[in-house]
Amino acid sequence: MAQEPGRDPDLPAAGAATWPCAPVPSVPGDVWHWQLSSMSLVSRVRSDLRARIAHPSVSSSSTDDARDGLLLVFEELASNALRHGGGDVRALVVAGTGGWLLDLSDEAPDRPPVPAVDRDPALGGMGLHLVAQLSLDYGWEGRPGRKHVWARLPSGREELEALHEQLPEPRSPEIRWGD
Repeated sequence: MAQEPGRDPDLPAAGAATWPCAPVPSVPGDVWHWQLSSMSLVSRVRSDLRARIAHPSVSSSSTDDARDGLLLVFEELASNALRHGGGDVRALVVAGTGGWLLDLSDEAPDRPPVPAVDRDPALGGMGLHLVAQLSLDYGWEGRPGRKHVWARLPSGREELEALHEQLPEPRSPEIRWGD
């Protein structure tokens, strides 16, 4: 797709699809928060988040894949907030019984997140698509002076429990083959 002359490539084109506008859900659980002022700080916060979710009280109720997904989505949303939002960037993670809520906020309430459309993946900008694939639900909300971009992610245990329920019952020990 050709870019409109004089248009900022980081701003949505006329008629471009934006991220769903929906209020940040309220999720009970342990709340962790950080201030983000630079991309290098995102790596340090990611390490802190990794340590928190590795704690047995959290890791016992989640899968490795789910924890990896949380870290990936955190990094995508945090880097987007710094790159495209700016100002005072805040990260909030709620560790609930059924998964996690990520809420990244910045000082650009007038700039909604816009997934890349018709862009060569080699040029980047596919993070919001990845977030959507890994999340149960996602959206953004504009509040006075702030934009909140959020995602709810599964712990991974629900999927394992659902799979277990679909497995056939083991054979009765009384049945013997070849008798």
